[in-house]
Amino acid sequence: MSKILIRGAKVLGGEVRDVLIDGTVIERVDTDIDAGDATVVAAEGQILLPGLVDLHTHLREPGREDSETVLTGTRAAAIGGFTAVHAMANTFPVADTAGVVEQVWRLGRESGYCDVQPVGAVTVGLEGKQLAELGAMHDSAAGVRVFSDDGKCVDDAVIMRRALEYVKAFDGVVAQHAQEPRLTEGAQMNEGIVSSELGLGGWPAVAEESIIARDVLLAAHVGSRVHICHLSTAGSVEIVRWAKSKGWNVTAEVTPHHLLLTDELVRTYDPVYKVNPPLRTEADVLALREALADGTIDCVATDHAPHPHEDKDCEWAAAAMGMVGLETALSVVQQTMVDTGLIDWAGVADRMSVRPAQIGRLAGHGRPVSAGEPANLTLVDPAYRGVVDPAGFASRSRNTPYQGRELPGRVTHTFLRGRATVVDGNLA
Repeated sequence: MSKILIRGAKVLGGEVRDVLIDGTVIERVDTDIDAGDATVVAAEGQILLPGLVDLHTHLREPGREDSETVLTGTRAAAIGGFTAVHAMANTFPVADTAGVVEQVWRLGRESGYCDVQPVGAVTVGLEGKQLAELGAMHDSAAGVRVFSDDGKCVDDAVIMRRALEYVKAFDGVVAQHAQEPRLTEGAQMNEGIVSSELGLGGWPAVAEESIIARDVLLAAHVGSRVHICHLSTAGSVEIVRWAKSKGWNVTAEVTPHHLLLTDELVRTYDPVYKVNPPLRTEADVLALREALADGTIDCVATDHAPHPHEDKDCEWAAAAMGMVGLETALSVVQQTMVDTGLIDWAGVADRMSVRPAQIGRLAGHGRPVSAGEPANLTLVDPAYRGVVDPAGFASRSRNTPYQGRELPGRVTHTFLRGRATVVDGNLA
């Protein structure tokens, strides 16, 4: 591979530096580096970050290739600045065996746009009744370390305890979709003033909070790691904050859409705003932002959930839940967290690269931008302003809640082990 010189970028938003990439690694970080025979990327005014890592991506393959494939999903990830994603297990067939997770892992290697780390199911078929082949998935070529029944909650406390005990043996983590099913039967949106006025079935905050409270206690009892997926309420924040104050091994993520959007948007009855967990109140949004800023919430995860047109362009009650998010995540974080002064770009690197890589035990990602480190990097133009047009998405699906909305920032270049996967905002 030829050398690449990134000229004049603000590393983590701080000092201006040149970064020389030689092959798959960063050779040198300094000022006024002689370009020699290197390809020069002019990066004045841009922010250089370690490649972003997503702990929560739905790539749909195998089984729902009408929504997304590993290839199209990883292309979308690269456009969004991601060099690694964790592919959730709710595929068809479910990723509950070594064979299926290895298939997803190999498809990721073939795509070449970002690393794909499969997430294994906690229970067979996501049915919550019997533990899946956790050890076999970990011992497979995919080396699974994160397990989740996402899309469904592991609501049986005994099954959840056994899963936490099992993964402790190899430093794995159970990522819980916190949703008490009995409390959300028939739920269509956040339970509150708006749901009452619209006459839609309410999804109470306590349905999330009660599961989180139970699971942090279980994790403490077992001495294992638990990760809370797509945390969405102020009450959930307080439970996680309390658990962390005890020194328990609890981590949590928040989605970009829960940092920006509220349940007031459901008044449009546009199914693009139907998501699990549902959009919450403005008070919840502000609490989530503050928790991400102070580190109570460890990271941002997209919960990229692609759906074909016919599954979203229908009446609200029949519509599928979920939003695409890989290509807009960084822009939403810039708008809600950086432009508001809650965190700086070094904080973005921490919440969108370093910590998710640590939680997933993902080697080679979330590393410092320094000599000798793998050249997994993202260049961002923070001054850019653009209107979201899903027609130009790399994802196979278009169910974005941001269509027509102006968002700040744009990923100009993404490098995966020194190879440019995105150049000037386009796939290489």
